[in-house]
Formats: sequence, C-alpha cells, structure tokens
Amino acid sequence: MTETTAHDDAATAPATPGTSPTSPGAAPVPPTAAEVPTARTFHGETFTDDFEWLRAKEDQQVLDHLHAENAYAEAVTADQAGLRAAIYGEIKAHTVETDQSVPVRRDDWWYFVRTREGADYGIHCRVPAQETGDAEADWTPPVVPAGEGLPGEQVILDGNAEAEGHPFFSLGGMHLSPDAALAAYAVDTTGDERYTLRIRDIATGEDLPDTVPGIAPGVRFDRSGTRVFYTVWDETWRPYQVRVHVLGTDAAQDEVLFQEDDPGMWTGFEGTADRTQLLIGVGNSEVSETWALDLPESADAPLPAPRLLIGRDARMLADVEPLDLDGERVLLIVHDRLADGTKAPNSLLSVVREADVSDRAAWRTVVPHSETVRVDGVMVTRTHVALAVRRETTPRVLVAPLDGLRTVLAAPAPTSSADDDGGAASADALAWSEPEFDEELYTCRLAPVSQDSPFLRLTYVSWTTPARVLDVVAATGEVRLRREVEVPGFDRDLYVAERWWAPASEPSSITGEAVRIPLTVIRRRDVAQDGTAPAVVYGYGSYEMSMDPVFGVARLSLLDRGVVYVVAHVRGGGELGRAWYEDGKKAAKHHSFTDFVDATRFVADSGWVDPARIAATGGSAGGLLMGAVLNRAPELYRACLAVVPFVDALTSILDPDLPLSALEWEEWGNPIEDPAVYAAMKAYTPYENIRAVDYPAIAAVTSLHDTRVLYVEPAKWVAQLRRTVTSDQATPLAEGGAPILLRTEMDGGHGGASGRYQGWEDTAWEYAFLLTALGATERVDG
Repeated sequence: MTETTAHDDAATAPATPGTSPTSPGAAPVPPTAAEVPTARTFHGETFTDDFEWLRAKEDQQVLDHLHAENAYAEAVTADQAGLRAAIYGEIKAHTVETDQSVPVRRDDWWYFVRTREGADYGIHCRVPAQETGDAEADWTPPVVPAGEGLPGEQVILDGNAEAEGHPFFSLGGMHLSPDAALAAYAVDTTGDERYTLRIRDIATGEDLPDTVPGIAPGVRFDRSGTRVFYTVWDETWRPYQVRVHVLGTDAAQDEVLFQEDDPGMWTGFEGTADRTQLLIGVGNSEVSETWALDLPESADAPLPAPRLLIGRDARMLADVEPLDLDGERVLLIVHDRLADGTKAPNSLLSVVREADVSDRAAWRTVVPHSETVRVDGVMVTRTHVALAVRRETTPRVLVAPLDGLRTVLAAPAPTSSADDDGGAASADALAWSEPEFDEELYTCRLAPVSQDSPFLRLTYVSWTTPARVLDVVAATGEVRLRREVEVPGFDRDLYVAERWWAPASEPSSITGEAVRIPLTVIRRRDVAQDGTAPAVVYGYGSYEMSMDPVFGVARLSLLDRGVVYVVAHVRGGGELGRAWYEDGKKAAKHHSFTDFVDATRFVADSGWVDPARIAATGGSAGGLLMGAVLNRAPELYRACLAVVPFVDALTSILDPDLPLSALEWEEWGNPIEDPAVYAAMKAYTPYENIRAVDYPAIAAVTSLHDTRVLYVEPAKWVAQLRRTVTSDQATPLAEGGAPILLRTEMDGGHGGASGRYQGWEDTAWEYAFLLTALGATERVDG
C-alpha cells in the first residue's frame, strides 16, 4: 500500500534562485529549490521528499528553475569557453563533414546516406543497380564520391529539409514499398519519441495525405505496398499495439493487429529476410514470445490473424529467423532453455521445421550451449548462415554454408536430455569459419544484406581503429574492405588500447567464486607510467548491454591531453555472458557499484595515474551507477559527469504510471510488491542516500523531453546534493572547488540535442568540465 501527501502550496512552490548567477560583479550563486515536503509510504516506511514538486513539467516555476540552473552552470563554467571552443574545433577537424556511407543494395537500387558540411542531418539517397549476370560485380557497391552526384541518383529524404523550423529532429525508421516508389518514414520533432508516420512519393518528393501521429519508432510496408505496419505507445510509454494503416484511409480506422496487455512486456515487429512474414515479438529481459503474420501478396487479400510460434509459457528468451529450405519453412532459433527445461544462459542455436515448432522434441541443435561463448543472433542468405557470438568479451561473427542445416534437421531425436535438441548428433554439421583480425579488442558485427547477395556484410571497429565496412565473400571467406571512415589528423600508432583485469571485492552471487573485472584502458603511447596522468573512468553495467569497442573522435581530445581513459566493464553488462549480467541485476545490483569502485582503486594503484586526478562518468543507467558510486566512495573522484542519470530510481519504479516503470521490474525487481526489493533499492538509489561528506565536482546533464529518464531525477538529485554535501561548492572548479551543476537541454530527448553540430558543442562542454577539474587543459602534443 502507498500513500502520498504534499503541502497545499506544492503547485505554486517557487524556485528561489538567490543572487542571479549573472549579476554584474557577483560570484555565481546556485539556484535554491524550494522545499515542499511530500510523504511516500511503502511497506511501513515513510520517505519525505522535499523536491518532488519539480516533476510538474508544465509549471512555469519549474521551467524558471531549470533556466536558472542553466544560467548558473554557464556562469560557473564561463572560464572554460576557450577550452570548449578548442575541443569543438578538434572534433570538427577530425571529421570529414561532407561524406557518405557505403551503399547497401535492395532489389534494383543501391541505398546510401550523404552528409554535407554545415548540415546537421543525413541525406538519404539511392542510385540504380546494374544486372549483368556477374553476381560479384552486380553486388559490389558503387564508389560514391563526396559531394558529387552519381548518374541516376535520387534523394529519398533530406533530414535537413525535414528538420527546418524545428528545434529537434529524429528519424524513427524508414521503409520502402516493394516497388520502391514510396517511402514510409517516421519523424519526431520534440525529442519525446512520439513519432509521426508519413508516406513520401519518391519520384515527386511530395508526401501523400496519410499521416499517423503518436507512433513508436519503426515502420514497414507489407508485400502489396498498400499497407504500413507500426506500433503505438500506451500511457506508460510502452509499445503495446501493432497496427496497420491502409494508404488513402483515415488513421482513425487503422486496425489493431496485436495487443499486449501485460505492463511488463514490450512489443515490436520485424520483417523476415524474404519479406513474406511479419514477426511480432513480445518480451522483456527474462522471457519472450514470437508470433508470425503471413503477408498476402495482393492488396485485395485480407491480413490473417497472427499465429503463435513460441509462447511465453516456454519461459525462454528466443529470437527466430525463418528461411525456406528445400521447399519447407524452417526456423533458426537462438534461445536460452534446453529441452528438459534447464536454463542455457549463454543461449544456443537450434533449427526446426516451422510446422513442428510446438514439438520440442523436433528441435535440433546447430550450436550447443557454451559456458564461455554467448550466442547473440543469426542471419541467413540463400547460401550461408552467419552467427553473431561473444567470446572473451569480444563481439565476433562466424560463417558457414547453409547445406549443413540439412544434416542437422535429419539428425535423430536425442537419447537423453544431456544431448538436448539432438546436439550430440548434429552440432558439428556446420563448418564454421571466422574472419581474423590483427587486434585483440574489437567489435565485429553483422549488417543486414539481401538474401541474394554473394557477400555477407560486416562492420568492424576498435578503440583505435575507425569504423570499417567489410564484405565477406560467402563462398570463400575472403574479406574485402569497402571503406574505413577517414579521420583527418589521426595517427593510430600514437594510441594503445589494453585489457586490464581488476580483482573484485565481492564474489559471484551465482558461483561464490572470486571475480575479476575486465577494464579497457586507452591512452597515448607516450604517457609515462609515473603516477601523474589524469584518468576518466566510464561505466554502465545494466540491461546486459556491453560497452564494446568503438572509435570515438571526441575521445581524442581527452587522450591528447594526457588522459588515461578507462572503461570499467562492471557486472550488469553482458561482456562476459549472461551470468555477468545476472550477477549485476535485481538482488545483485550492488555488484555494479562495488565493481566500479574496485576498478577505480585498481586504476589508482596501477602506477599510471594520479589518484587525486580521477573523474567518473556514465549516462542513463550508468548515471545511476555514478550516483551510487559517489555515495559509497566520493573520496576517489575529483569530478563526476552524469548524463541523463537515473538517480531517483526508486521513486520512478514505485509509480507504474510513469514511463516504462513496469518494464523496469524485470531489471531491478518490483519494490511495490516485494518489501525486500524495496529495501534493497532504497539502500542504493542515489537520491535517497546522499551523505553529509565531501563530494567531487558534479555536472548532471539532462533533457526536458526525455521520456526514458525524466529530467526531474537529476533536478531533484542536484537540489539534494547542494543542501547535503560538505564539499566546497563556492571555489571555482579550476582552483580545486567542487561545484554541483545541472544543465538541461530544453529541446532534446534521451540522447540530447539532435543535430550533430549541437552534439559536438554539448560534448565539448562536458569534456571541458572534466578536463578543467582534472587540471588537464593543455594538449600534450603541443
């Protein structure tokens, strides 16, 4: 039971900013949020929240307070303007602004995206493909010259034109009709992730009258080109319905094809590779369900009802990839439960005829479960199957001829549950090969290709190698480099990325064994191991998301100022398989926090960095990590940057009417029903555990229209920090002070501002804050 009470004047409680931060001749004074006590009672425990009134997003006093915070943040960091300009200039100098992607072929066209100097958004284009009969030649992408058009080139959608007149722009998906004449696309111009569906006639560049507002991202045509599928949100910002819009009709008449009523389940869809079916997926982090909708070719044929392939009563996570094999519909299934019901946390790959999918005895193992290799996904062409796996933290790709699936399907039923789905008889039937690379730490992923392509497309990137697009000749395994992103002024030989392992103070809650935390350490080669370097430690640690290698142009501005950049791959992520995730969620969530603290101490003792010059940073759920870590060990950090931080987690998850709250129960537990979960979350939620001790300098960055982590969480957190901590908030940051700042993007969403140039400015602001705090404002390369 819950009871919430507040003072009658909550709705009109003013933010009292005190001395204006921009008053001539006065030192900046932080805004002071009014204290309006609101009582929250759960499980016999009452918490009094003085700043809950800041949730009233439309209240002018709340907006005034956020503007005052922005003005204060700008005043406090005014001395960093030159550094910000320098970082922005470095990002710009390392970026080829007029550029283009590697084309992807779909039917008779090559599709690609151009960027143009001075323009914020991509321009989606296409050119006709040739058909000579030479498969490799016909499927080799054309070379697109920067800033020059190709013969027959057409513009499908110019994001800059669409964004004109709007403070924010996001493209939430685009899909072309089967005849390639129409483009269905979704746009968001506020940052709240409510998109509007529109249909464009590519030949004329004009939109049809059809408009469907308020949809979730992701759109798709049917086989006839007369219907478009989309999903919609419920009142808690959960995609829960799949609808279909018939071109030329009123959106109010759109049919609901599927509805999921469980508030803890997310709904989405995708088309099969052969475009004959729509797969509807329902699930969360622990269980999923898959439905298939067979798509008729004719516009006159009605859509059939979706039919269940794998139900949630199987209590498994399953991803399904259908294909036709010898005239039969076959399903490749990545799943996490053996035939006898035993969990297979790192997943395995099975194959079954679609007609037999409900008979678990008919499933056959293609790739068995492994304690050291995580199976993440599968993709097929007409001749080959490609598997996405994770081994030794690294995302990799395996490729094999499709023929082996016939042998697997023909395998006899298993003689014992230990063999699972015929695993002992069939698992070696496919001859897997893996592209080899010359770096230890990298990310290699599958990219979508047509089933008719003789190539499998991969993307490759590392911490010190810009992104590459690779085509693998499926028949031979030969790897062809199509492109490496050009980074002007970058010399990869100047930088090094290493793997360190930090001992964890908390053993595994699953095995009871000691744990080592993987760290990625990136630095310039000329940084001396003399204990004087500044360091930035980054972490996330939630939702089984892995912080995989990625090249960051902006990160060069840190490295070139001597910063040792550390990624702490803490429990709660997926870097070491499903067990790594499960040992950092729900009752074991505290392991994410202890791991980050242990990682920081290991870095501080490494001999490379100055223990007094370490900063921490993380965003979203990584912002919760930041808040919890600061409450546990604030003395370890000189500064903290928390981006859209989930710092009032308990308040949010206790309210099922708030965006996505019910979905979060699978990640954190349900504190409404379970007193133990409530007690555990209350013990770590950052907002409720701030201590009256010295904290580091803190910058919290948020967006007013963020629907995933509401702006009110960092706003409340900052107000509570200011009135509680004992650190010196008045002395300038460059002189050793520890100001606490809140910076709100008034026109952005969860990812901040939408334009790339504004994004660079925001990054420059954040990095200038960290570098100033660390006393690392000068470049080491002169």
